Amino acid sequence: MIVIDTWLYGELASYAGEDAQPGFAQLKIELPDGATMQDLLDEIDLPTELRGITFINGNLSAMPGKQHDLTQELKDQDRVALFHLRSMWPYQYRQGAAMLDSFNDEIQKDGDRGIHHAFNG
Repeated sequence: MIVIDTWLYGELASYAGEDAQPGFAQLKIELPDGATMQDLLDEIDLPTELRGITFINGNLSAMPGKQHDLTQELKDQDRVALFHLRSMWPYQYRQGAAMLDSFNDEIQKDGDRGIHHAFNG
């Protein structure tokens, strides 16, 4: 088994049930070895369509409409932060964010490069 440090922000905190705080929740989710992001979402009964920005260990893994991380294998003690669709892009990432290599590959294929994710100035 692996343990995933899972943070839910905004309206997604309600998926933590009684563990929810105003505006956020932290859960320690146990999953079998080899579990993926989809397995984590299934465990907390969170539809992927409700999540916006998602980070795995501080690396961007998904954005609204760009959720290629569903097959991303999670490792023991990974930290996953899931933000609701109505959450704003964090200010500290205004000129870009570190990304999972697999997500960066997908963003580079898109004509909009992730809705102007990268700063070109």
